[in-house]
Amino acid sequence: MDAAGLKRDFGKDSTFWGGGCDTQRVLPFGTPEEIREHVKRQVEILRVGGGFVFEQVHNILADVPPENIVAMLDTARRLV
Repeated sequence: MDAAGLKRDFGKDSTFWGGGCDTQRVLPFGTPEEIREHVKRQVEILRVGGGFVFEQVHNILADVPPENIVAMLDTARRLV
């Protein structure tokens, strides 16, 4: 889903609980650097004006490299 469009259309009336990192494509298959950039972009879009809780929309599956999880969490801690 397009985070910027969702935030634009529904951000003043909704709290986004999720969307911090794509757990289907980015988290399992990206590099740690790609994950850091993705998380930064998602947080920058969704935190504007409040109404954002950093969370993935789906569970983290067993095949996700541990270094990718660390990259996601470290980046989120610095931004949120």
